[in-house]
Amino acid sequence: MANANGAIDEESTPPEAYAAVLAALPDVFPSTLASLLCGFDAVTLWRGLVEGDRHVVAHARAALQGNRVDDFQDDERPQISERVDVVVRRWQSVLRTESPADTWRRYRDAVVGVATIDSAAYPAALATDIAAPAVLFHRGTIDVVAGPRVGIVGTRTCTRYGRDVAYDLGERLSAAGVAVVSGLATGIDAAAHSGALHGAGPPIAVVGSGLDVVYPRANRQLWADVEERGVVLSESPLGAPPVGWRFPARNRIIAALSDVLVVVESHKTGGSLITVKQQAKRQKPTLVVPGPILSPASRGSNELLRDGCAPVVDVDDVLVALGLSGAPRRSARESRPAPDTRGQEVLAAIGWQPATFDQLAQRSDLSLGELAVALDDLVRARWLEQRGSWFERVSRDRVS
Repeated sequence: MANANGAIDEESTPPEAYAAVLAALPDVFPSTLASLLCGFDAVTLWRGLVEGDRHVVAHARAALQGNRVDDFQDDERPQISERVDVVVRRWQSVLRTESPADTWRRYRDAVVGVATIDSAAYPAALATDIAAPAVLFHRGTIDVVAGPRVGIVGTRTCTRYGRDVAYDLGERLSAAGVAVVSGLATGIDAAAHSGALHGAGPPIAVVGSGLDVVYPRANRQLWADVEERGVVLSESPLGAPPVGWRFPARNRIIAALSDVLVVVESHKTGGSLITVKQQAKRQKPTLVVPGPILSPASRGSNELLRDGCAPVVDVDDVLVALGLSGAPRRSARESRPAPDTRGQEVLAAIGWQPATFDQLAQRSDLSLGELAVALDDLVRARWLEQRGSWFERVSRDRVS
């Protein structure tokens, strides 16, 4: 919010709002944002760039000079065509006109959560990754990231055989309580998530656009179903278009979330192989569904088998790789004591966005005394974490 002089009141705007503003700057790619937020918190970085603090500006120049995204094809690698000083000045100009408070309202209105690595809602599975997104946007219930997860990837131009196998694997893994991770693309991704919607395991999607930009449009209903049953994640801010470089970048997040990766069909080149490479970097297993040797759609996946990846001939192969039996189960069960009626009302009021005591008082029907007691109970039980004047919901996989 702005005070009478037009300045931002930082006490009423959480750090996540400033991080969201930084994520939307022009020429900010995943590694750039991570470098920017390494050494400076989002509020200090925003303020320093707006005020022209020489230390912060020098830090921004250094982050921009190191701008890169690993494992891009040469023709997809983002390039900074202008001098670094020009881009930094553009950043300063944008930040002087972009209100973090207004940005925060846009995210609240869009029902999109924002989490930095320091946020209690940020999934532990990503926080410890070698290339963790500096800022994570989410729609749905981010808590579902806890528990066993299998990534299912493959070509967009799949065969009927590949589509049927992906659907069956998604359905049977979900029936066993496993969360299916994929990218909501057409083809194998969509088939795997369509199958996963029929089981107990929650679907987890990672997309290559802002969470208000559904891509491809044909998957709009599937996107909505995944949000309702699980969660859709992105490192792209609201309004970000599905440009080509975002998809190889998001594939590293799919790998980071996948305890086991399954390739159903892959051409000799394609995004699935980027995900496989990222999975290998993390020293996690990749399994492959064999395909007809004369099918171009299986050429890349069959080569993975030739190079040593284990085959998948049944869902039990995947469950064994996870260390699970075929019996339906889900690890990382809720260990916190169930909140009482007042606690449930507070959790419903806070959702997955940081909120102050006053904001929660406006959203709930509790008296101030009841709210204070409920918040204290929820903090002690690790349902909430308090940072200064802000309360934030704790993701289940962060509870020790």
